[in-house]
Amino acid sequence: MNAKLHAICDSQGRPLSLFVTAGQVSDYIGARALMSSLAKVDWLLGDRGYDADWFREALKDKGIRACIPDRKQRTKPVKYDKRRYKRRNRPSRDIALQCTAGR
Repeated sequence: MNAKLHAICDSQGRPLSLFVTAGQVSDYIGARALMSSLAKVDWLLGDRGYDADWFREALKDKGIRACIPDRKQRTKPVKYDKRRYKRRNRPSRDIALQCTAGR
């Protein structure tokens, strides 16, 4: 059995809010659970698993710009900031280092 860690981080990559789901659970579950704890931010960086119209609309309603690439099955491509997107895995690397530091 595995797990997914959904995290909201600040611009420095520091975790502000965490939510754990089973590994086989859709990223939409984590997104829905963390929506209420989103602070006032300019951008949200996420991977393809978070690409959903309802999620993009919810972010837009909060004044947050989404930097999420579109899923491959999308018929109309969604534009996103590719340079900014490259920074999205920094928190993942930092959390992984902290989890394996004691080994």
